[in-house]
Amino acid sequence: MMKLISATPSPYARKVRIALAEKGIPFDLETEVPWHGTSVTPQYNPLEKLPVLILEDGSAVYESHYIMEWIEAKYPAPPLVPADIDGRLLARKFEVLCDGTCDAFVLMFFEQMRDQERQSPEWIARQRRKVDGGVREIARLIGDRDYAVGDSFGLGDIAAGTVVGYLDVRWPDYPWREQYPSLAAYSDRMERRPSFQRTRPTPQQITEKVV
Repeated sequence: MMKLISATPSPYARKVRIALAEKGIPFDLETEVPWHGTSVTPQYNPLEKLPVLILEDGSAVYESHYIMEWIEAKYPAPPLVPADIDGRLLARKFEVLCDGTCDAFVLMFFEQMRDQERQSPEWIARQRRKVDGGVREIARLIGDRDYAVGDSFGLGDIAAGTVVGYLDVRWPDYPWREQYPSLAAYSDRMERRPSFQRTRPTPQQITEKVV
């Protein structure tokens, strides 16, 4: 059986867990804090990032977007990416947009962990603009539709649902729900899916120095 190394709050790992659940692919889940010295992540991913999908032969697939592509190629049913070219491109656009929004938030999050006198307000403001812009564009693209792409659940929904779910956990004061009520309603619908319910993010305590 495959094994997924994951961190509980990670939207990147949650994407993979949801995809595996939606396709009914069995796997063992190993949870760790990738910032701690006890992490086994470097043994499988030279970039030392989660998630990592360890295959039955011991080889590893890493970087969430590539893991998602690998899963879709190896386990095409049920499909999470539309068959038509425009639908596939839009689904991948959602993934790029949502991953970029998460990346910006993570950069801002760790900058704010630094001693206050060493923080860069300009850097924090730049990342905040990216988060604001990313969420605004996600809301615009989805609008009032039931699904991000087409008329069925897929990669776009996994990407969009996980990024706003992550913001709810890591930045509960961020007013995206008030600013984009249609996106909030969409998120609530996604969170009622069994695959989302079983993978709801929870914070982890980082006890070792990161920055």
